Amino acid sequence: MKTAMTELFGIRYPLMLPGMSWISTPELVAAVSNAGGLGILASGPLNPQQTREAIARIRELTDKPFGIGVTLLMPGADDNAKVALQEKVPVINFSLGKGDWIVREAHTYGGKVIATVVSEKHARSAEKIGADALLVTGHEAAAHGGDVTSLVLIPAISRAVKIPVIATGGFGNGEGLLAALTLGASGIAMGSRFATSSDSPLHQKTKEAIVAKNESETIYSKNFDGIHARVMKTPAAVKATKRPMNIILAGFKSLKMARVMNLPLWKIMAGVLTQPDKIRMLSQFGAATEKIQAATVSGDLNKGVQFVGQTQGLIHDIVSVETIVQRTMSEALARYEALGTICKSE
Repeated sequence: MKTAMTELFGIRYPLMLPGMSWISTPELVAAVSNAGGLGILASGPLNPQQTREAIARIRELTDKPFGIGVTLLMPGADDNAKVALQEKVPVINFSLGKGDWIVREAHTYGGKVIATVVSEKHARSAEKIGADALLVTGHEAAAHGGDVTSLVLIPAISRAVKIPVIATGGFGNGEGLLAALTLGASGIAMGSRFATSSDSPLHQKTKEAIVAKNESETIYSKNFDGIHARVMKTPAAVKATKRPMNIILAGFKSLKMARVMNLPLWKIMAGVLTQPDKIRMLSQFGAATEKIQAATVSGDLNKGVQFVGQTQGLIHDIVSVETIVQRTMSEALARYEALGTICKSE
């Protein structure tokens, strides 16, 4: 299948693995890229040296295009982005920050840049600074989706910009891929679906919980990590999102983020002090990190909280990335052919 997304990145299928902390590891990134999609490394939990090592590991596992994700809001993200640029990573996906400098540097070596956006305003801004594509995140998405559902957001942004749109939020199978293409996108990102693959490092207990739950068993709240986010509905998640965390308590707990990310404490504090309007959000995010790790790495859903999209209700098995990719493409083709029959003029 050829779309603007496959042509831009030199991949076989218009499918992407987004960067998900503790999930989008080199092994999963390579599995998706080897299967014909575009794997994106999550750099959030990594320091610069670990990021460089992860990039090297991906290159050991695949010769296909891949990328790295950087959440610019977070302390240390700029340094990881600089490592990606130094290593001439083919694709860089930035979010929650100004990425004009990333675009300029990436384009010097022929790299491509994807900007993650949740609104038409941000989409136009990203196009203006030279982003090559947009990862448009609808309300249904895991973690930090927008306020507007993909059914409306994708066509609205597709009509507002000229660069390729990659849809995410509510897409987890072939029917979703075909729907996204119909709405104006050039491909889809399937975070929750790839996270629940047998190649994913997500804990087996958490994978099984995703398979067991339906599409309505998620919570969308800003009380968990300071930004509106969607998580799996569990007793721990209900408790964690019931009310905002005390800012002082969150501030103390956020110190754990420095250890988790292997960053010097001064770097965390510098990030907070230079962005005083974001102190609460950064503190909450740091405090939430421990709970995310508990669910994602340890499979503890009694204490941990798992980011997951409403596509949870579309995931019914745990299979390989290769199977997911081939199944998705077969489903899309079958649905396309079926629609051709339905829409045929009498």
